[in-house]
Amino acid sequence: MAPTLKQIVGRCEALFEDLHFDAVKQWKAAVPGRKAIGYMPVYVPREIVHAAGMLPVGIFGGGDQLEVIQGDAYYQSYICRIPRSTLEMGLTGRLDCMDGMLFPSICDVIRNLSGMWQVLFKDKYVRYIDVPQNYLDSVGGEFYIHEMQVLRDDLGRLAGKPVTDDALRASIAVYNDNRRAVQDLYTYRARKPWQAPTSEVYLVIRAGMVLPPEEHTQLVRDYIAAVDLEKRAKRDNARVVLTGSFCEQPPLGLIKSIEMSGCYVVDDDFGLVMRWLLDDVPVTDNPLLELSKAFLHRSNQQASKYDDKKEDKGRLLVQSVKTYSAEGVIFAAPSFCDPALLERPMLQDVLAKHKIPYTAFKFAENTGQMAPIREQAGTFADSIKLWSAA
Repeated sequence: MAPTLKQIVGRCEALFEDLHFDAVKQWKAAVPGRKAIGYMPVYVPREIVHAAGMLPVGIFGGGDQLEVIQGDAYYQSYICRIPRSTLEMGLTGRLDCMDGMLFPSICDVIRNLSGMWQVLFKDKYVRYIDVPQNYLDSVGGEFYIHEMQVLRDDLGRLAGKPVTDDALRASIAVYNDNRRAVQDLYTYRARKPWQAPTSEVYLVIRAGMVLPPEEHTQLVRDYIAAVDLEKRAKRDNARVVLTGSFCEQPPLGLIKSIEMSGCYVVDDDFGLVMRWLLDDVPVTDNPLLELSKAFLHRSNQQASKYDDKKEDKGRLLVQSVKTYSAEGVIFAAPSFCDPALLERPMLQDVLAKHKIPYTAFKFAENTGQMAPIREQAGTFADSIKLWSAA
């Protein structure tokens, strides 16, 4: 019997709120010897972790549920909150079920966090996942293949057996299926945002950070089927793209506040690892080569990724506005997020050239006061409706 919408959302809420990762512990306990590898946003080649027989687990900080005490001792007050709350989770034992941690190339703060993790947790596997800044297959491609091969070899040793090409191909197919399901969810929300509110879509996406990809794919499809049976009221809300939250995620209350202000979020960059690669990775004889080509030529455009073509700046954002029939863009960036805040003026220039309305605010993962954000988003939604009708 298919699960009900209430059951699906309730399960996703429980996974979202569980900072002790009980679902991961249960997965490991089901088969002795299983291992889990945590990763920070924005992107890591999860296919390699999965092919090693391990569970990739997204670590997105402590949100607004965790008081940071010990973590504050390791970082300055003028940086974003996610590294401090992630350290707090590690130092308080909440991440003990992780057998390793991957720190992708996001910014200098996360690079430093990878080194700090090596010092503090000497019994864990730790790796900084560097990505190419040259997009030639013969240069950046070769570099990235080498980086992935090192990770593959390391995880093979950790697993006690090599990660085979057959296992990699099978994992690539699994994640292709997962990306298709997630894209179906985003397409459905854009078509019927009143049916699939972003506060629910966000929870469904976050569930994929702790569940095996096969299980998450089924969860996504179950949610689409269940929510389509609901009869929810359609409102005359403004359709907006929400961008800037590719790393530190906003609290759930902030997303609800934006929706309550009169906005339908029809695209976003939450949990971007789910949508980083823009299409299927071919399942061929050379899986690392295909993963490399996908990153170089068919991956998302974000502030944490070096862009070698200045003329392409903002292209995917404008494309998103057009594809999802958005009426405006909301820049929602974490406080002190250098990549997002440095890129924002450039993206605003692009939007202005295309006459796309926008507004901007900053948040922290533990933002408590939602009223000003709700008022700003509501004013933006009203102005869109006012000027579009004029």
